[in-house]
Amino acid sequence: MSIQPIGIFDSGVGGTSIWKEIHALLPYENSIYLADSINAPYGPKGKDKIIALSIKNTEFLLEKNCKLIAVACNTASTNAITLLRKKYSVPFIGIEPAIKPAALNTKTKAIGILATKGTLTSALFHNTSNLYSNGITIIEQIGEGIVQLIESGKLGSTEMETLLKSYLKPMLEANIDYLVLGCTHYPYLIPMLTKLLPKHVKIIDSGLAVAKQTQSVLEQHQLLNIETVKPRNAFYINLKTTEVMQSLLGQKSEVDYLEF
Repeated sequence: MSIQPIGIFDSGVGGTSIWKEIHALLPYENSIYLADSINAPYGPKGKDKIIALSIKNTEFLLEKNCKLIAVACNTASTNAITLLRKKYSVPFIGIEPAIKPAALNTKTKAIGILATKGTLTSALFHNTSNLYSNGITIIEQIGEGIVQLIESGKLGSTEMETLLKSYLKPMLEANIDYLVLGCTHYPYLIPMLTKLLPKHVKIIDSGLAVAKQTQSVLEQHQLLNIETVKPRNAFYINLKTTEVMQSLLGQKSEVDYLEF
């Protein structure tokens, strides 16, 4: 048993979609969420910068005595998690686009992947893509501008809808039947994507799989919290405007501004 918190970090508020899945599956675990929104998005940044930011975020969470760290950012996972696992002794949970289930289940032999530049250009992504792309057309699309719109509170805006339509157009022309979301901000787009996509197109994100992996790793390391008391969940962001993160989490959640 361990009452130490689970640590979660992302380049911004999007990783709260992962926090929600982990909290739903492990409702008594204490947690600390860190949003590095001042540096969002990580996608256009080079690998060295992404690694440096990931180390900084990790060390903040370790100072808070976290027992496990979930890297709730596809870009940070695909570029930095191998180094993080070598550098630190705590378990890390990483995230990458769920290409495998889409590739194994597609009927039209065409799938779309909406992700950041940092994810789509990473070696880990290309290795996974090559592993499952035999006989399948994969339409990759960099979601430029999406993270910025979500971080600025424009999730349901006309600007967002116009952007998504332009990104979905080549995918629909290729007759995709699966759309893989390769950024933790993107699950918040599902209501809009559902309206824009034909009904036969299925949307896949990694949230539940990440939560299940978190549970499994905690069990393996005997780190599960077996106390059934109300958990302590802390949320930190390094922008003074905390309203966007509060709206995604629910108004009852307290989000603290923190310089880091």
